[in-house]
Amino acid sequence: MKRLFFVFAFIIPLVIHAQTLKTDVLVIGSGDAAYAAAFQSFRSGVKTILLTQKVQLNLKNISETKPKQVKDLYQAFLKREIENANSLATPKPKADKKALPKIAVVDSTLLLNVINNSPYTEIKRAGSGWEVKLTKDKSIRAKLLVMADAPDKLIAALKISTLNATAPTQLNYTENLYRTTVASLSSGGAYFISLYNLLIPNQENLLCIAANQFEAGAAAGATAAYAAFFDTKTSLSNLKRIQGELLSYKHALMPFEDVKAIDSNWLAIQKIGITGIIKAEIKQDKAYFNPEQEVSYNEIKQPIKDYYYKAQLWFDDHQNIPINLENTIAMVSYVGNKSVEATKAELQKKWNKNYRFTAKYDLKKVLTRREFAVIINEYLKPFDDVNVDKTGRVIR
Repeated sequence: MKRLFFVFAFIIPLVIHAQTLKTDVLVIGSGDAAYAAAFQSFRSGVKTILLTQKVQLNLKNISETKPKQVKDLYQAFLKREIENANSLATPKPKADKKALPKIAVVDSTLLLNVINNSPYTEIKRAGSGWEVKLTKDKSIRAKLLVMADAPDKLIAALKISTLNATAPTQLNYTENLYRTTVASLSSGGAYFISLYNLLIPNQENLLCIAANQFEAGAAAGATAAYAAFFDTKTSLSNLKRIQGELLSYKHALMPFEDVKAIDSNWLAIQKIGITGIIKAEIKQDKAYFNPEQEVSYNEIKQPIKDYYYKAQLWFDDHQNIPINLENTIAMVSYVGNKSVEATKAELQKKWNKNYRFTAKYDLKKVLTRREFAVIINEYLKPFDDVNVDKTGRVIR
């Protein structure tokens, strides 16, 4: 009898464990932010589960008023779900009443799984991660939790009075916080969300975002994926790695009205915009990069000096000169320890073919803000190579 009891005692924990799904990132919510967070987390290479409180997504029900970027996300999301379903297409086994409820796609070999229209009864800490109870004996365990839904159960679990969703900051240049952006919002004005506003003080591996903030959803997905991938805490998030990941998927981090993602120089303009070396014009609460406007000496002198010690010497020796191609090559060659002649030859080769500039290569030509941004990004790499602190102050 004792031997039989030992056998059952060994089997029962295995049965219970089989009712627990494990994932890197769990996203809870049913709006734009939840779908964006889950899809970005998946695209960033970590196992992700999206737990919704509504029936399966139907593209026909998406409002025509939603921005193209949001509709494109939903189309890509549904395409991925169809691919997942097809990859699991096997003869259907007899229904198992003990199976997890309403699972659209759940398989340990897939990175993106969806559980539709499923309520949850409890959220609690589980070590450094989270456990979300679906029923008495069925749950999901995750390293990271992204809440894009009413967080009442979460507030109760953490025993706090409130948990505010991320509030965007209006773009301004009186402070440097814009350099820490992980999302831009242009509806109703030029706004951004700082990584350090996205993180919740004293709450590791937890991100809480508004249900309708598509842009914040992508930022939360990339941030959660970073912590999961590198097995670290959200408080140790690497700003530049997360920004770079979002940019690689064409998420605008600066809210420029006049430079869209289809622009061939979009990435360089976004990166230089984040550094503040070229600043946007704020007009009627909108941010305009003015890419075809000529760049001036006074607007770029101090920002470049802030980033590079050697630039201080160069600008001291070159007072109030036109920012033409020749002078710009001289400056980046001096600051970046490059050969002037080699830089000239390389730029001439890339000018129209790689950078797709419409103007002719002319050393005496005063550069536009577009041309200057591309050259600075290519030859000095201030976004990639220079770090900033949590306030956006340059660290040299």
